[in-house]
Amino acid sequence: MKPDIKDLGLQEFEAYLKGLTQPLYRAQQVWQWLFQKRAMSFAEMSNLSAPLRARLEADFSIGSLKVVRRAESADGTIKFLFGLSDGQSIESVVIPETKRLTLCISTQVGCAYGCAFCATAKLGFKRNLRTGEIVEQIIEASRGLAPDSRITNVVLMGMGEPLANYEHTLEAIKIMTDNSWGLAIAPRRVTLSTVGLIPQIEKLIAETNVSLAISLHAASDQLRGRLMPVNRKYSLAQLLECCRKLPLGPRKRITFEYVLLRGINDSRADAQALCRALRGVPSKVNVIPFNPHEQSEFQRPTEESIKQFQQVLFDHHIQVNVRRPRGDDIAAACGQLQGQAQGPWQETAQTVSFN
Repeated sequence: MKPDIKDLGLQEFEAYLKGLTQPLYRAQQVWQWLFQKRAMSFAEMSNLSAPLRARLEADFSIGSLKVVRRAESADGTIKFLFGLSDGQSIESVVIPETKRLTLCISTQVGCAYGCAFCATAKLGFKRNLRTGEIVEQIIEASRGLAPDSRITNVVLMGMGEPLANYEHTLEAIKIMTDNSWGLAIAPRRVTLSTVGLIPQIEKLIAETNVSLAISLHAASDQLRGRLMPVNRKYSLAQLLECCRKLPLGPRKRITFEYVLLRGINDSRADAQALCRALRGVPSKVNVIPFNPHEQSEFQRPTEESIKQFQQVLFDHHIQVNVRRPRGDDIAAACGQLQGQAQGPWQETAQTVSFN
């Protein structure tokens, strides 16, 4: 198979053009066709010479994702199951809000980090996504929206751990945020969520200006280690010390994600422990009531415990948002839709819509 041109970095493509004795500005022209005009063939690239278009056609493909399943919730959430060229599949979710349209994208097929409450963890780890496969989720999801709709925010918190696929994720972020030839999404509107890989967190903050979210889910090593095996390598104390030292910009905060699990981490004492743990960290907390799925032993917390947890954080002057589960009726918890697919997708698969 010919390599996907979207997997190349801009400098790598410039080196290719230099070998053809082509002017380097052609690279940005091609990138504009791919990521701004969203061309699906080299023949569309009308400001390139016919010989160059033919050479590109001979050397590269323009990758795309197949929509295996499209599920639309009563609350407006849209979930895509995308098929990859090797038969694997990944998920992306469009989440409409009052003033923004957020797309949650994947960076790996499955995940190796085994968080106890996560549906993706049950699928195991298959492979990293390539740069083009990460970015193409934004392009393909956009094609499935109404003409007057535009994705305003991207969160890398779908299937997989973005920082375990660092190089491809970083290249994808460059494409998302570049104004001259990329998707022109402001860096502050791109949020990367991680389980807490400390060396890569430090590298990410040094090399990008995107927003950082950290999956915390507990305020003690004992409980976090039970819920998140990664805590055995990077302890809670190490992670929070890293966060305190990060050179964040003015008024910038780290978002800590905390999935509330009934009877596990949702008590007043848990909330107070979280407040103590976050002292000295410029932070805000997204409290996420658990979204149940068939393979999980955990349950959603009661409304009373959600309100109590939120109030404790508020009383300690911590910015807190309660993120209500979206798309319950379409299995929108990450990993659920792929789990229903029961194996690799096939070219003959039909696109299915659920309303």
